[in-house]
Order: sequence, then structure tokens, then C-alpha cells
Amino acid sequence: MDSTNVRTTRVCHVVAMPFPGRGHINPMMNLCKLLASRKKDILITFVVTEEWLGYIGSDPKPHNILFETIPNVIPPERLKTANFPGFYNAVMTKMEAPFEQLLDRLELPVTAIIGDIEVRWSTGVGTRRNIPVALFWTMSASVFSMFHHFDLHIKQSHAKIDLIEQVESIEGMSSSNVEELRTIFHRDDPRVLELALDCISTVPQAQYLLFTSANEFEPQVFDSLRAIYNFPVYPIGPAIPYLELGEGSCETKSYLQWLDSQQTGSVLYISLGSFLSVSNTQMDEIVGGLQISGVRYLWVARGEASRLKDRCGDMGLVVPWCDQLKVLCHPSVWGFWMHCGWNSTLEAVFAGVPMLTFPLFLDQDTNSRQIVEDWGNGWRVNDAVKAEKLVTKENIAELVRRFMGAESDEGKQIRRKAKLLQNICVVAISEGGSSAANLDGFISSISPGKDH
Repeated sequence: MDSTNVRTTRVCHVVAMPFPGRGHINPMMNLCKLLASRKKDILITFVVTEEWLGYIGSDPKPHNILFETIPNVIPPERLKTANFPGFYNAVMTKMEAPFEQLLDRLELPVTAIIGDIEVRWSTGVGTRRNIPVALFWTMSASVFSMFHHFDLHIKQSHAKIDLIEQVESIEGMSSSNVEELRTIFHRDDPRVLELALDCISTVPQAQYLLFTSANEFEPQVFDSLRAIYNFPVYPIGPAIPYLELGEGSCETKSYLQWLDSQQTGSVLYISLGSFLSVSNTQMDEIVGGLQISGVRYLWVARGEASRLKDRCGDMGLVVPWCDQLKVLCHPSVWGFWMHCGWNSTLEAVFAGVPMLTFPLFLDQDTNSRQIVEDWGNGWRVNDAVKAEKLVTKENIAELVRRFMGAESDEGKQIRRKAKLLQNICVVAISEGGSSAANLDGFISSISPGKDH
């Protein structure tokens, strides 16, 4: 490593180990940027595979966040979808040894490790080396709580994971949470879920538990978690790139220019995720419904962009990628049709934009319920999605028209709720807010000279 002006014998040196996936690396990096912004003399070593360094190595970051790599001991990104259980298992079993070898090579002593819960082995490394470990959970606290209680149920009842369909109730969980667990376990590979529960079971070995959430978003859940664990539980606020909203190159992106040309509050932003997407048949119905609706839209379609561009006509702009938070904060954007990934959910909350929920995978059903039922700042596209039935273009067109209509009472209600939650978010992350205080509390507790 190059020497920097943050290197002193008493420096707070944190090593961050994210799970190797975009939905994990992004919030981990945003967390590290938040820490760096609040403690100028902190040094953060951000560990990724050599492949991931190729993807993010040129991204802008503070001078006191440095990249280090471990070899590509796991399957490459292009093969992840084809065998996700194999990829997930490789993260659990192949990365620990090279990570420890990297720690041996670092010049400065490590003050703390921040490990993604889903790498599973970071608490073991910390225990062996007498280094405090903060575990970082990149989904909602509500989903974490569901997994925690189901893990306890499995251990106490000696049940098998694949018997979740027969479970009527689980202590500490509502009936709706049990139903959501059934949905998750029905859709997703039991091998992945078994490994995920293994990860949850390591949490008691940590010294801190960090969440990309605000206490005010999930107050009852955080109260419950603080009663369960005998170490600090810190919701550090949304780990999204809000610190960078005022930054950017002099070159304005074409999609931002397009948004500039649209009327205020006239555009529906659509993004259905970076890992899994909908079927081609459902995609065709979505395109047809948008055309019938007459609503203008910006659609991030990634791999589908080239196929969809020719079909969307003048009403929509289809792009393979965009700076999502900047788009959501643009005054022409009125709503967000989304897959309900937690990072996207938090960005919509920060921007004060109502959501159309279209859950596809893992935690997204729970996030959809939280948006629609708990917060009231969104609508479901269709409950038929849960039954894996096709949502027709006629239903889509009618729903989009109602959602984007500014004058209906129901439309005004979700927009009022969206702005209310946005204000709660802004207060939490501002000086004196709960999330800002939690960040400072965590930094203080891991700084040299503190008793861990």
C-alpha cells in the first residue's frame, strides 16, 4: 500500500469485506464513505476479488479508502446466475483463507473488521485474531428478524428447512411473516437458504451489528433486536450514495437531458433489478401496458435494453444503466416501478418518490409489504405476481394511469406518505439525527484506545 497522510501509529484501520455482488458491494462502499466522511483520519481497506476490482477500481472514492484484492477463487460473475447455489457456497468456503493471508500482508494493525453477514466466516477470523467484528446486513431489519426467528425455530424444533410449508406459526413472528417465509422458501433454492441461515447463526459471535436502515423505518424490529443481542445494534441510515448527489462530471448524461425536457412530475421510472428479471412474456405485457397508458417513462432494462428500445416508441426512453438516485431525485420523476430490492427501496424513500412494487426474488415480497402496508407510500402492481401469474397489459395500463394521476385522492395519499417518510429519512441522517448518532457511536467504539 502507498503511504498516506492518514497513516499513524494510532490510526483507526478498518477492513471491509463485502459479499461479492453488486447489491452488497454498493451499500458496503457507501457505508465506508459515510464513515470516511465523519472521521477524516480513519483508514479503510476495502477487499474485493480481482474480478470485482476490474469493475469498480476506477470509481471515485475518498483518499482514505484503499482497495486490496484476493484472488478469483469463486466462479465469475457471468456464471453466477447459472449456478447461484454453487457460487454462494464458494463464497462461504473458498474466500476465507486468501482473506486471512491478505490480513497478514497489511502494514497497519487492523482495528476492526466490517464483514457482510453473508460471507459467514468473518466472525471466526475476528475471534482467532482478537479483532472486533461488525457484521453488516444489506437487507431490511424486518427480513433479518424473520430469518433469525426461523433459525431459532429450526434449532429448537430440530425441523428441516424444507418443511416450512407445514409450519403454522413461529414464536416471535406474525402470520404474514410466516407466509412470506413460505414464499421465499418456495421460490428459492433450499441450499441457498440453508447457507443463509448458517450466516444468521454466526451473528452472536460479533461485537456490533450494522443495518442500512433508520431506526424510524422499522422501530419495533430494532427494539426487538436490541433485546436479543448483548452488543450494539446500529441502524446507520440508508447506505446509498447521497453524499455524491452534488458531484458529477461536466458532461450531462443523455437520460438526464431527456428528463430535463419532460414536464415536472410526468415520468415513471422503471427498474426491475440487476440480478434476476421477469419472463419475456411478462416483459411484453409490461411494454404493451405502458404504450396503452400514455404515460412517459424512463426504463433501465440492462440486458433487455436493445430489444426494448425498438418497441417503446416516443413515450419512453430505454437505457442499460443510469445513476438511479440522481434520476429519482429529478423533478420530472413522479413514481418508481421497482422490484423491491432494499437498496432501491431506500433510494426511493430518500427521494420521496412513491413506488409500484413488483417483487421477484428473496426479500422483495417482505419489502413490498413494508412499502404498501407499513409505510403506505406505494401500491402493488398485482397480487397475482405472488402466484406467478401473468399481469396483463390492460391491468398494467389502468394501474399506471391511476398511479401517475396527480388529482386522485389515493394518488395524493401515497405522495403525502412518501414525502413524510422522506422527511423522516432526512432528519435521521442529519446532524443530531438517530442514524448520524449511530455512525458516530460506532466510530467512537472502534477507535484506538477504546475497550472492546
